[in-house]
Amino acid sequence: MSQFQPTERTQVKRLPKRGRYDRETVFQILDSAFVCHVGFNVDGQPYVIPTNYGRSGDTLYLHGSSASRMLKTLGAGVPVCVTVTHIDGLVLARSAFHHSVNYRSVVILGTARLVDDPAEKMEALRVFTEHVLKGRWVDVRHPSEQEMKATSVLALPLEEVSAKVRTGGPVDDEADYALPVWAGVLPLETVAKAPEPDALRKSDLPLPAYLKNYSR
Repeated sequence: MSQFQPTERTQVKRLPKRGRYDRETVFQILDSAFVCHVGFNVDGQPYVIPTNYGRSGDTLYLHGSSASRMLKTLGAGVPVCVTVTHIDGLVLARSAFHHSVNYRSVVILGTARLVDDPAEKMEALRVFTEHVLKGRWVDVRHPSEQEMKATSVLALPLEEVSAKVRTGGPVDDEADYALPVWAGVLPLETVAKAPEPDALRKSDLPLPAYLKNYSR
């Protein structure tokens, strides 16, 4: 299906016209970000942890140290909420009340499973690497057996998912349009600067094409 079916928990209720449930929008938001925030509860104490991730089809992969409390907790079946957000612009209105931001966000609810199969685990690590920089996996040394043992990978199915998007300019009260205040949008974006080679490598290889032509 091209759409995620909204549930009682993922249906956007506040400003529902901004809600999106199509896979194209959800995947674009997930695939163009670097960091997600992982929310879970342990003994009545909520935690929200920022971490990297990767996506393959309808599965989101999380990874980290095998000693990670977060991964151990989630691997035991604790429900999880994962969010990803882009801020695309500051929306400057004529009144303080109507200031806003243009954004794209995704919320994922579910239960993660520990990835035990060595082939899936290695594929997940490839997905992580390619998510950060497409083309990098073929250049680098792949994880050793010891490194694989030191790493935990969780798979979170993309089932209960929704996106929320705001675009456009400010929406002021009619009377405020006469105020002598600048209003509009200040666009924001992440820009890659010139790569900086490792100072410990005195004669490095030529810059890979995926760095020369990097774009997100």
